[in-house]
Amino acid sequence: MAGIRDTVGTRARGTPRVTRRSLLIGATAAGGLAVAWSVWPREYQPNLTAAEGEHIFNAFLKIGDDGHVSTIVPQCEMGQGVSTLLPQIIADEIGADWRTIAVESAPISPLYANTLVVDEDSAAFMPRAGVPDFVADVRSWVRREWAVRHAVMLTANSSSVRMFEGPCRDAAAQARALLMMEAARRWDADWTECDTQDGFVLHGGKRLRFGDLAAGAAKHEPPAQPVYRASSTDPLYGKELTRLDLPAKVDGSANFAGDIRLPDMVYASIRQGPFGATRVKSIDKRAGLASPGMLYVVEHERWIAAVARNWWAANRALDRFAPVFETAGEPISSERIDAALTRALAADGWRIARAGDVEGAMEGRTQIAAEYLVAPALHAPVETRTATAAIEGDRLRVWVATQAPAQCRAAIARATGLAEQAVTLFPMMAGGSFDACLDHNVAVQAAIIAREIKRPVHLAWSRAEEIMRGPPRAPARAKMIATLNSAGGIDALVSRIAVPSTNHEVRARLFDNMPGDVAQRASVGKPDAAAVEGAAPTYAIPHYAVDHCPADIGLPTARWRGNADSYTAFFTECFVDELAARAGSDPLSYRMAMLGGSPLLAHCLLTATTLGGWEGGLPGSAQGLACHSMRGSHIALMATARQSDKGLQVEQLVAVVDAGRLVNPAIARQQIEGGLIFGLAAAVGATTDYEGGVATARKLHQLGLPKLSQSPEILVEFVDSDRDPGGIGEIGVPVVAPAIANAMFAATGRRIRRLPLSGQPL
Repeated sequence: MAGIRDTVGTRARGTPRVTRRSLLIGATAAGGLAVAWSVWPREYQPNLTAAEGEHIFNAFLKIGDDGHVSTIVPQCEMGQGVSTLLPQIIADEIGADWRTIAVESAPISPLYANTLVVDEDSAAFMPRAGVPDFVADVRSWVRREWAVRHAVMLTANSSSVRMFEGPCRDAAAQARALLMMEAARRWDADWTECDTQDGFVLHGGKRLRFGDLAAGAAKHEPPAQPVYRASSTDPLYGKELTRLDLPAKVDGSANFAGDIRLPDMVYASIRQGPFGATRVKSIDKRAGLASPGMLYVVEHERWIAAVARNWWAANRALDRFAPVFETAGEPISSERIDAALTRALAADGWRIARAGDVEGAMEGRTQIAAEYLVAPALHAPVETRTATAAIEGDRLRVWVATQAPAQCRAAIARATGLAEQAVTLFPMMAGGSFDACLDHNVAVQAAIIAREIKRPVHLAWSRAEEIMRGPPRAPARAKMIATLNSAGGIDALVSRIAVPSTNHEVRARLFDNMPGDVAQRASVGKPDAAAVEGAAPTYAIPHYAVDHCPADIGLPTARWRGNADSYTAFFTECFVDELAARAGSDPLSYRMAMLGGSPLLAHCLLTATTLGGWEGGLPGSAQGLACHSMRGSHIALMATARQSDKGLQVEQLVAVVDAGRLVNPAIARQQIEGGLIFGLAAAVGATTDYEGGVATARKLHQLGLPKLSQSPEILVEFVDSDRDPGGIGEIGVPVVAPAIANAMFAATGRRIRRLPLSGQPL
């Protein structure tokens, strides 16, 4: 076994030694920072704008004289339904009529910081364990304060409801109290004896509309602590209410970044060079400007943009400009990526997680090993990266879908030389994202073009540009090693995973404004706990270890729906299936024997196999299992898949999910079904080779995505639960590939250890 460097205990040679003195110094420094920040004066007030006849109650809602309740949503609507879920929580708590609910995107403000994501992702930069609790607590407090003061409004990690259910409910409860206070003042009654229902304040037989009370209510002081509404006889929470964004999306009136139309607006297309340290070397300006409809050409050191009267003319002109790029160093290729992963797996790694004594448990024992390989995965959203920008004197307006609005605005300001206050960002809905909208290059490019030509401009990447230049989810190679006990159960497990340090790259691009190639090089060799997230087994295995082997593949990588869990679940669940077969055990009973400490996941697994008609994993059954836990949710999946004359055919997916309380079961089901289809796409395609620094694919049909006719029958069941909500948007993705791979083994007797599922063993 290759050497390891430990991030959770004593470190090996070449790494700093953790001592009591260093811990004390670190704790003192962190404590001093905490004290300094705690006395730093700060107060954040809502920066909302009220229309005529509208009254601001707090950062999350406004009420109009006509009775409408405007709910403020601080997360990017990417199809996950957040523009319905958060308003539904608010409407239920305040006692509103659902027909009066409106939605607005939140402005950039510390009041909407997503401290949950920052705290969860901090594992990439600070060890999860191995430090005293008080140090960990101070670190966590500092991270949250940093997120608030920098208005880190990230939409990621399936966190929208997990992060904002509490703040939304508190805001609604406070507004409800103000409405009841105003009504009680008019009735000369005790406000605590009032109630709300269907947009009215009630007291005995008397009632007043929210709209009639709004102006006076907004002037009262709310109670020091939220006073929550008693259980309603007809609650909105938990109902399958129609999505608020659905009618506009159906009739086409919903505005995306590509729908913005401004006076005197022109259209731009862009051409960028290969990944790496790339610069524009030359263009044929004469030929390009002679192209029909051409108006301007904007040259940047890293890209060239053609601006024309329509987008098609701009995109065609780029061919005539014939830009030539030069890239320093060896160009990125699939062969180079594979070689880098192989080298990293054989080299020393960082021990991210462990339990028991793995080395002692494995010494002198027969070790079982298998290697797995996962290709890069593309986001492939329906909407390519798009932004509209307009310059007005010394001010700039930008319309773009972004999952990090404050950081997007800061990048625009830096690129254009404007103050951040001079940049107005309009956050738009995304036509799919899968975390692609954490990249704000298109907004920066549109802003630079608008500033250069002094006209409003609409910039859209072509589909080829989206595929070739969009950083993918990282490829990964894993070596799984286990020893079994006398009963055939897993006694010790080591998961060694070679993969780039993606979270360091994303952080450098997002917060430090580094170009992709610079961020990629800066992250090389750094341990990244998020890069192997989900690899620590949920199963009760006495001895286990998870090692991250940072791989320098040269290709910038990005976050993606499911992130590391999308490949770590494939490694673990396929290997567990192999060990079950080696032990001569049914894959279901083999898993159940190790899930005594995870009753929620065990319940999901038993229910899924019951609904799906599990046949014991017998040869020819074509059934496979996988289960996984992440973001406070649990899922078990049973897949039925066979090889047909048309290739791999997935016939059925049966999923059982425990995601805690469900705000809207219909949206939850949509998200699980969407995650399963997304996972299916990644299992059979959603990838490309790389040659000469760019992707070899150019169009969607070249990505091997499944067609509608290939979509399986899907059955989704939720476990009734009163637990706090878990994440919904990602949990469906990780289990699909391993369940299908395991089903193919049951059908054919051959193991598939690579994604996409090529049918060829390593």
